[in-house]
Amino acid sequence: MSQQSTGLEDVVEDLNASVEHYAALLHRVTEEESEVRPAPGKWSKKEILGHLIDSASNNHQRFVRAQLAGELRFPAYDQDEWVATQGYHREPWALLVNLWKGYNLHLARVMKSADSRRLGNRCVIGDDDPVTLEFLMRDYVQHLKHHMKQMVP
Repeated sequence: MSQQSTGLEDVVEDLNASVEHYAALLHRVTEEESEVRPAPGKWSKKEILGHLIDSASNNHQRFVRAQLAGELRFPAYDQDEWVATQGYHREPWALLVNLWKGYNLHLARVMKSADSRRLGNRCVIGDDDPVTLEFLMRDYVQHLKHHMKQMVP
């Protein structure tokens, strides 16, 4: 069975390359460095990576569910509460890096196998304006790269 083109090949390639690149850099960060908060009220590297794991989790649901229905509404995401509730600052750094890497490689496979006829499905998150599934997938990779540049410029 041949793989159908989804029009997301550039996004999948970007995500895979970004994950491999940033995972190598993240593995160089020490446990101590991962715990430092740059300023009061700012997240440590552990908490930023935890936020990105949460983002992967939330978007995983969106990427799959939006292919299975027409228009979907998803709840808003309170990032500070999610990060605090899960206690990422207490997790070993290497565990967080490996979880982030594996989850994102899986999301790249989800994107690659997405049904191209479903990429225009509308998604509403919280009170935001509707966007397409394709927009969510493309925006996800940009969001990931934005936060990676905060941790490993």
